[in-house]
Amino acid sequence: MTEAQHTTTSPDQYLGLTAVGPDQDKIGSVGQVYVNDQSGVPDWITVNTGLFGTTENFVPLEGSRIQGDNLVLPFGKDIVKDAPKVADASHLDPDEQEELYAHYSRYITSGRTTTGTVDADADFARTDTTVGTDTTVGTGDVNRHGTVGHDTSGPTTDDAMTRSEEQLNVGTQRVEAGRARLRKYVVTEQQSVTVPVSREEVRVEREPITDANRGDALAGPEISEEEHEVVLHAERPVVETEAVPVERVRLGTETVTEQQQVTGEVRKEQIEVEGDTTTGRGTSA
Repeated sequence: MTEAQHTTTSPDQYLGLTAVGPDQDKIGSVGQVYVNDQSGVPDWITVNTGLFGTTENFVPLEGSRIQGDNLVLPFGKDIVKDAPKVADASHLDPDEQEELYAHYSRYITSGRTTTGTVDADADFARTDTTVGTDTTVGTGDVNRHGTVGHDTSGPTTDDAMTRSEEQLNVGTQRVEAGRARLRKYVVTEQQSVTVPVSREEVRVEREPITDANRGDALAGPEISEEEHEVVLHAERPVVETEAVPVERVRLGTETVTEQQQVTGEVRKEQIEVEGDTTTGRGTSA
């Protein structure tokens, strides 16, 4: 892993880097590099943050260093996101520079360096990267016009101008939306069941004396006292419980697709024609 302090004069070295804080916490991706025309040294960058990286926050390069694929800034994510917003990202006027310096100077202990001091009349050349991709636009050496790379538009190329615009790249991310669980518990309820029961009752049976039973009738004494006892029986209900399986229950999931609208800010370039645009004029013979 290589490490380089902020001494480079080539803006393309910052393109494609990931901006991180001192604690290596990711802040965003480097979006634009601003070069001071007086010194030719990059002074500022913008870091793309927010949803889809559509928010640009200005950060001074003072105190930063390149570490591998990361640009380590001396500021944390909250400090960068709280930086004053610039209305026109293509140019930093002196008031906006001073407002930004006032914000970041509270977190710089070493004070402002020469690379952080900007001439009030200085213009800045901007180097763009494409938001949402790993492709950089305009990588190359800085030419005498302060531009980077060899695009098909600009003062160093042909007579055509390329108009670009940003597009929203929308995707989906699977996240945990909730949880469901099965829980089994015991409840007690009353049940009534009708059960037939039987019992014995005493019934007196009388039979006349016949030849068949005469011997039994005369077998005892003629006159005597006797007792006969009969045991009576009865049934009573007996209740007991038995656990038996009745069903099995499980949780399942199903995917439901719905439409959601996503809104984001995109930028596009407009081309205006200035000067005399009258064409096709001729002289009469």
